[in-house]
Amino acid sequence: MRRLDSLAPEFLSALDALLAVDSGTDEQIERTVGEILAAVKQLGDPALLEYTRRFDRREATTMAELELGEAELTSALERLPGAQRQALEQAGERIRAYHERQVAQSWEYREADGCRLGQQIRPLDRVGLYVPGGRAAYPSSVLMNAIPAKVAGVGELIMVVPCPGGEKNPLVLAAARLAGVDRVFTIGGAQAVAALAYGTQTLPQVDKIVGPGNAYVAAAKRRVFGVVGIDMVAGPSEVLLIADGSADPDWVAMDLFAQAEHDELAQSILLSPDADFIDRVEASIARLLPQMPRRAVIEASLGGRGALIKVTDLDEACVIANRIAPEHLELAVDEARRLVDKIRHAGAIFIGHYASESLGDYCAGPNHVLPTSRSARFSSPLGVYDFQKRSSLIEITAAGAARLGPIASTLARGEGLVAHARAAEMRLEKKR
Repeated sequence: MRRLDSLAPEFLSALDALLAVDSGTDEQIERTVGEILAAVKQLGDPALLEYTRRFDRREATTMAELELGEAELTSALERLPGAQRQALEQAGERIRAYHERQVAQSWEYREADGCRLGQQIRPLDRVGLYVPGGRAAYPSSVLMNAIPAKVAGVGELIMVVPCPGGEKNPLVLAAARLAGVDRVFTIGGAQAVAALAYGTQTLPQVDKIVGPGNAYVAAAKRRVFGVVGIDMVAGPSEVLLIADGSADPDWVAMDLFAQAEHDELAQSILLSPDADFIDRVEASIARLLPQMPRRAVIEASLGGRGALIKVTDLDEACVIANRIAPEHLELAVDEARRLVDKIRHAGAIFIGHYASESLGDYCAGPNHVLPTSRSARFSSPLGVYDFQKRSSLIEITAAGAARLGPIASTLARGEGLVAHARAAEMRLEKKR
């Protein structure tokens, strides 16, 4: 891992270069995705069946062959080894309990002249959940995306998951059953996103698409945004640790590994005011890395985008952390609570030595779908609020129209919108 020092003259430019991710689009991916979206929009089910045969090596003549019934999901749950089922259930309970606290309620207030203003909260009618399949099978993502949707009251939740060669991941299916997913289709890729966005003869159009996927899925989500809502287009995963000499260097090294093992573009950064501690972390990395099954991926990630950064003090560490705006931020210091108020931008803040980011990934309770690529400066973790929408309530009495009409008329005429002004004025001239 490269080592940087915040006192170095070119530190900020070196940091910005480290944080930069190539956001350019791949023309071949964009072209392929465009063709897939157009075909599914025009043909529907036949296009889905053809792409499933081509990309997933599955021969199916009807969509019914690609939909899983509740009995199969229940069977997957019941056949799990006891420890796996218990872990899945406990994680689900904690995620549900946390997200139940996020549910927003409708509200109104009455003004003196009888006008009533307010906000009506309603859940989305139908949501599509994309779940990666094949080698990248994540039951935790099913729980994190599906449970908030069901807590919000979404009417129908449709999950799509590719099953290359017909191979189904029992943990993913069990998680779908636990989370209350309504329908499951074993399709994936840009074609599944297209089916959810436009609807087909079998799949109904959804209102929003959530869930992670590969570059083709991300490109498809970007293209269908506006036709439907999307959660976000996530970049590589990130962790930033602020640690002092009180932290265990082995724990810090392993937390850096935990993020780096996602893929070669994942980012793991340590900020510390203690140069000797950084040396100890470096030694831990060298000693522990050979034990890691995904050593090659971790090495590529740490070597390409990782850094050990010496800062002047913990206050400067917080300033730099806000510049980075990381997906995950660990405060591995004594009296970590003292730093929390100094953090303005982070997807999730892990407070204290025992708050491993991996606990947040699986079972702490808060959502693990978090903003990446510095977007924590302006966006938030996935939550129940992503599956609810708001309508303004405006009830105006005659007295209210008399009070508000002149204001609206004046402003409308100032904008040159005479019909707007007259609509307000007519209610002053004649009462019903």
